Amino acid sequence: MKLSLRTRALIGGVISAFAAVGVGVVLLNSYIDQVVMKRFDQALLDRHTQVVVALSYSATNPLRVNDMVFDPGFERPYSGRYWQISKSNGEVFTSNSLLGEALAETGKTAQITVKDAVAFGGEPIRVASQRVTLEDGTEWGVTVAETKVELTAERRRTQQSLFLAFALVGLLGVAGAFVQTMAITRPLQILRADVAQRWERDEELRANDYPDEVSPLVEDINRLLERNREIVSRARRQAADLAHALKTPSAILRNELTALSERELEIDASLDALDRIDAQLSRSLARMRSANSGFATKSSASVNESVQRFAPLFSAVAERAGKTLQIDCVEDHSVRMDSQDLEEVLGNILDNAVKWSNSQVNLSAAVFQGTLEILVEDDGPGIPEEAKREALRSGGRLDCSTPGSGLGLAIATDILQAYGARLELGVSKGLGGLAARIILPDTVRIAPSVANC
Repeated sequence: MKLSLRTRALIGGVISAFAAVGVGVVLLNSYIDQVVMKRFDQALLDRHTQVVVALSYSATNPLRVNDMVFDPGFERPYSGRYWQISKSNGEVFTSNSLLGEALAETGKTAQITVKDAVAFGGEPIRVASQRVTLEDGTEWGVTVAETKVELTAERRRTQQSLFLAFALVGLLGVAGAFVQTMAITRPLQILRADVAQRWERDEELRANDYPDEVSPLVEDINRLLERNREIVSRARRQAADLAHALKTPSAILRNELTALSERELEIDASLDALDRIDAQLSRSLARMRSANSGFATKSSASVNESVQRFAPLFSAVAERAGKTLQIDCVEDHSVRMDSQDLEEVLGNILDNAVKWSNSQVNLSAAVFQGTLEILVEDDGPGIPEEAKREALRSGGRLDCSTPGSGLGLAIATDILQAYGARLELGVSKGLGGLAARIILPDTVRIAPSVANC
C-alpha cells in the first residue's frame, strides 16, 4: 500500500528537521569546542605573561614571584593552576600550589608553545612554556599550567545546554513540518469536499479558488464531472425509452390473451409467463436506472412526500381487500436518492405487505444513531427464516396462491444496494408477520427538514 501524500510530506519534513538538527549539533559543538579551547588558551597565555613580567622585576630573587603574581590559584596546594621557572644553571622555582613538586615541561625555545601534558598523579593539564631572556642577559624557562578538569566540565555543561536547545529546535521543527504538511495538503482536502458538493448542486469547480499546482487537476475534474453527468443522464433516458418501448408490445400481448380467455381458452400459464416477463423487465430496467445513478446521483427525494403520494393508493387497495393501512407520523427526511427509485422501493414493499397481510399493514420511520429506518410491517404469515435470503436474491415465488411475480423484494434490494442502502427482513414484534426494514445510512440520509407531524 502506497503512503498518502500527507504521510510522505510529514515523514520528509520530520527527516529534514532531524537531519538539520543533527548537522547543526555537530557543527555547533565543534565550533563551541574551538571557542572554549581558544578562550582557555588565551587565559593561560595571560597568566604566562604575568609570570614573565613578575620574573623580570624579581630576577635577582625569584622567590618574590609568588608575591607579585596575585592569583589565589597559585597559592592553594594542588589547585590545578601552577607556574614554574628554571634558571639556566638548573635552579627551579615553583608556585606554592605545587608544594615542592615539579612540572616536566620547561621552556626550551624562545617561541611560546601551548600543548597538553600530564602532571604528577596523572592529572591532565594544559601547558604554556617559553625560553625567556631578560635584560640582564639571564635565560629562564617559564612554564604555566592549568588543569583541564574545569575545561572538560565547561565543555560538558555547554554540550548539555546545546543538546537541550537543539532538542527544543527539533520539536519545533517536527511541529513546523506537521503544520506545513497540513497547509500544503489542505487544498486537496478542500477539493475533495468541493467535488462532492458541486456534483450535488450541478456546478463546476472554480480553478481560481485553488493554488496553481492544483488548478490543472481542477479543470480535468470539471471535464470528468461533465462527462459523468452526460453518461448518467443518457443512460437514464435510454432506460426510460426502453421501458416505454416494451410496455406497448406487453400490453398488446396481454390484451390478446384476455381476448383468448373470453373464448374460454386456457391462458393461465401464458398470463403467468407474461407477468414474470414484465417483472423481470421491470427489475432489469430498475437495475439499469439505479446503476447509472446510485452513489453518483445529485438528486434528493423526500420520504414524507413519497409516503404521502402512495398513501391514498395503497389505502384504497387495502380497503377493497378488507384490510387497513396505517401510516405513522413520518418526518420530512430527505435522502440522496432519485425520487422514482425511492417510490419504486416503497411501492414494491407496500404491495407485498398488502397482498400477504391478513388485515393490518403499518408503515413508520425513525432515525437511530444517524441512520434512517423505514419499517413496513404486516400481520400475514411472514417468510420462513431459511427462505428470506432467497426472496431478496432472486425473487422466486414462495407461494403461488397470491398473484404476482415474486420479484418485488428483489427489485427493492437491487435499487437500495445501488445507493449503499439495504433491505432487511425480520418478524414484526407488534403484528407477528413480516417486518421489512429499509436502512438508509449516513451516506444516503440528508439532514431532516422540519417535521410535518
